[in-house]
Amino acid sequence: MQRMIAPEISNWPAEEFHLVGGSCTDCGAAVFPIQDLCPRCSRPSIEQITLPRTGTLVAWTTQGFLPGAPYLGDETARTFVPFGVGLVQLGDVIRVEARLTENDPDKLEFGMDVVLTTVPLGTDPEGAEVLTFAFQPA
Repeated sequence: MQRMIAPEISNWPAEEFHLVGGSCTDCGAAVFPIQDLCPRCSRPSIEQITLPRTGTLVAWTTQGFLPGAPYLGDETARTFVPFGVGLVQLGDVIRVEARLTENDPDKLEFGMDVVLTTVPLGTDPEGAEVLTFAFQPA
């Protein structure tokens, strides 16, 4: 059994898996994750939108140490494997920060095309595998 870490941020487990964001009907600002009030104009005019599955890697780094709370992964300081983290431009809609499937600096390039996927994060108390979204090189 699997579950998404935060079900409200995507349409997982749909076959055409997308992240879900919001767009302000008053000023056009995009947000991810979706929220009640617009961060630009403060109006309660956010409606749900489906974000593009593909994007461009704008910036990236490697997370070389075990994240602190509230990180929900199963790793310990001994078992932790560094992972890539990137800022991804999704079309002309929004930039999102996300985990990357690649952590080798020699295989990551600014401006490279990436596509949405999932990666395992850990196991919940009920024994289900917890997934999070990530981007992989296209």
